[in-house]
Amino acid sequence: MAKNILVVLLVLGLLAAAVVVVSSVLVVRTVENAVRPVGDLSAGIGTQVAEILHPTPTILPDPVTIVHEVRSLARLETIHYTVEKVITAETGQGALGFLFGDRLLFIAHGSVIAGVDLEKLEPQDARIDSQGAVYLWLPEPEIFVATLDNKLSYVYDRQTGLLTRGDITLEAAARKAAEDEIRKAALDDGILEQARVNAEAALERLLRAAGIERINFVHEQASPTLAAP
Repeated sequence: MAKNILVVLLVLGLLAAAVVVVSSVLVVRTVENAVRPVGDLSAGIGTQVAEILHPTPTILPDPVTIVHEVRSLARLETIHYTVEKVITAETGQGALGFLFGDRLLFIAHGSVIAGVDLEKLEPQDARIDSQGAVYLWLPEPEIFVATLDNKLSYVYDRQTGLLTRGDITLEAAARKAAEDEIRKAALDDGILEQARVNAEAALERLLRAAGIERINFVHEQASPTLAAP
């Protein structure tokens, strides 16, 4: 009898322990279910705050397009320069520069394209003599494009005084100066002369392909003298 009672008590003890474990699990799951909405709400609020502080830009192009001018071109592009320049722009320097000064170092990458505008050719700028030789005067070579590559150009360093936020127009001024310097560098390197040489070579190949063997390019400015046969 005593042995049976001991077995019953043991079984009841195991059942009680199982109930406690199950109850603990239920309590934990109940707490997790209760806390989950709060966690989801906090995550949602955090996402909204991040979107407010760091909004994603929305681009809305106007569907209306206005074409101001359409013009035919006959430009023979014969040379392309890629130029890099380092530009320093500064303002407010001097004795109080550490308080009010602003200085930036701008790394500029740009392109310069030059060639000959064949639209400027006049009838008197070309003739063929009695021997079948062609005399051709080309317009002066010119720069068609001198621009910055915004993907490769950047502000490398900027230093502002203790009491200033910096000049908001300083970077724009540096970009404008960089564009001018890129154009000047190409000119100093002889881009126009090379553009002329390349234009003559391209046109000579074209004329020879058309069956013209004797081709002479005239470099004098007074092209009307070529009008005489």
